[in-house]
Amino acid sequence: MMLPLQGKYTLLLGHYGSGKTELALALAMEQRHSSGGRVALVDLDMVNPYFRSAEQKALLEQEGIEVMMPSFALSSVDVPSLPAQIQSVFESDFDHVVIDVGGDDTGAVALGRYAAHLAARREQVVALYVVNPLRPFSDTVEDITALFAMIESRARIRPDYLVNNANLQEETTARDLIQAQDLLARVARRLNVPVGLVVGAQHLRKELPPEMQALYFPLSPVMKPEWLREDR
Repeated sequence: MMLPLQGKYTLLLGHYGSGKTELALALAMEQRHSSGGRVALVDLDMVNPYFRSAEQKALLEQEGIEVMMPSFALSSVDVPSLPAQIQSVFESDFDHVVIDVGGDDTGAVALGRYAAHLAARREQVVALYVVNPLRPFSDTVEDITALFAMIESRARIRPDYLVNNANLQEETTARDLIQAQDLLARVARRLNVPVGLVVGAQHLRKELPPEMQALYFPLSPVMKPEWLREDR
């Protein structure tokens, strides 16, 4: 099995509030900067009007990243559809593709539409299940495993790794990440799916034990809620 950041196709699944979108943006930009190749970000969030990667389309395109999203995304239309353009990520010469899946069963079903394409390329796919144990419905082994099973079923793909994305915005501490890692270790044993990434601010890394530092992916949020923005 490939390491979390090695796939040509990186899928990000998880519940609302897990931080998938921020991680999707960061991974797409990291892949673009490190490889210099052709990178796409696909936003499959079909229902959530908040904190979606499509909102950062201009920023991503400035970085040379191609952005694809449901038709009518970021508009007042209630029922977006999936354009044929999205299927092109499986047919064109992209070096890396990040797919940000919506945080419920509707988003997971949207990914399921491409199950055959993903199955045919499974050796190139890394599916990450992002968890923020500091959010409701994601703070116990039972809740996390139940949501995991539901999203896995709808998406028609089993995640390869869990991602520890415990965060309270700027209030996050290393202790939060360590406690979340203990919880996800129990989830990992229950699901037989390892924790593959620990995500957080760069300055927290040095406060973590070596085994967590080895999995660390530093992230600087670009989609802060309005109440945290300095220019409000």
